[in-house]
Amino acid sequence: MFRLWFDKGTLLLSGDVGTPYGKWDPRCGCYRVKACHYRDVLDFLGESNVSFEDSVFDLPAFEQLEGSVELRVYQDKALDKWLAAGKRGVLVLPTAAGKTFIALKAVELLKIQTLIVVPTLDLLDQWRKRVRECLNVEAGVIGGGECVVRMVTVSTYDSAYVQAAFLGNKFMLLIFDEVHHLASPGYMQIAEMYSAPYRMGLTATYERADSRHNLLPLLVGDPVYSVSVEELTVGKHLSDYTYEKVAVELTEQEQKSYDEDMTVFRNYLSMKHFVLRTSNDFRRFIMTTGRDPKAREALLARNKALKTAVNSETKLCVLAEKLEAYKAEKILIFTLYNDLVYTISKRFLIPAVTYQTPREERREILTNFGNGKYKTIVTSQVLDEGVDVPDASVGIILGGTGSKREFIQRLGRLLRKKEGKTAKLIEIISKETIEVNISRRRHLKQQQEQTPQTKTTTAQQQQQQQRRQGER
Repeated sequence: MFRLWFDKGTLLLSGDVGTPYGKWDPRCGCYRVKACHYRDVLDFLGESNVSFEDSVFDLPAFEQLEGSVELRVYQDKALDKWLAAGKRGVLVLPTAAGKTFIALKAVELLKIQTLIVVPTLDLLDQWRKRVRECLNVEAGVIGGGECVVRMVTVSTYDSAYVQAAFLGNKFMLLIFDEVHHLASPGYMQIAEMYSAPYRMGLTATYERADSRHNLLPLLVGDPVYSVSVEELTVGKHLSDYTYEKVAVELTEQEQKSYDEDMTVFRNYLSMKHFVLRTSNDFRRFIMTTGRDPKAREALLARNKALKTAVNSETKLCVLAEKLEAYKAEKILIFTLYNDLVYTISKRFLIPAVTYQTPREERREILTNFGNGKYKTIVTSQVLDEGVDVPDASVGIILGGTGSKREFIQRLGRLLRKKEGKTAKLIEIISKETIEVNISRRRHLKQQQEQTPQTKTTTAQQQQQQQRRQGER
């Protein structure tokens, strides 16, 4: 009798029958297979009429799930597509479209041991709460100093990776929140070292700039359902929104500093005949900085120039106007750099959230934002992804990257449906700087998927509009 069992992130198959998925390991006298091929191995052995003992799984105790999840039509369709694809695949839905509820409905229907993998501790807490509310069981937790395995368990990507040898045979279903993370060189081993035959990926932004998303079909399954923000806005499942771009001028000193640093950067590109048209061009330039001190000097000059543009004093003046104009609403302020976060926090007495914010303090700030004690939060990039802030209706961007993902995630923080709500996303950029091109790249990528109501203004145009309104 042949035997198949789990061994520290791999499968071992005893006997003299191999599979297309493994190699002979002379150390143990067995065929060794990546754990992710469990389902393929079973199919192969079945088709080959080979009798074997399946000793792969060591599952946590079964618990009675009392599900209370009710899906919208598009959510139900997404789940049906996933089920029809053999309980494997990626669901691509905008932030605030309820991906969490689709996943928990799948757990409710299948009633099997499930591991939910998330990128941050904030999301770990969020999923833990949702499991309790929607399935009426306490979730196990792996991460943040906890290590408790239950029928439904939530883990960070880091902990799922580190403990793959221990956890890899304890679950039948893997759910990867923000699944684009899974394609990174380290995290992809989570998918490879777990034997769970059923897999679901969730994301609002499937594609990665490095194209590693092409690995996801092998790791979790093909994209099986996708819907855009525009479709859900028209369908009244997400809030309507407007997008406004405000262009400001640097101060005289800021402009001088910016021009000097950009001259260093451009002179190097000219001297080396570097042309930066695509992200791949820029990556090649970055690679040269490791061996060419002048390239590193040019990169540092460019970064300093960008920081000058992003952190412009004029932006803070416009920010003050926007905070006053929307003081009755809940506002999220997004920046690129932590020092600007703390500058804004001190100047306007606004709670700040960065990667340096302790977990308990961050939780307290988000709780107080939710209950209305705080009306505004300023953050760098740590709230871009996944965190549930359902009452936010105004987003103000004072700096970002050219990533479409970043734009979608920030917009998604504002789109959760509320009666009578029209979300407002406002981007403040510095004129005649590289910020203009960064913003343009981001929106050129975005235009293929969404066509929000957009208006572009300058600070001077705003002042003229205000004067005209006053005259009336």
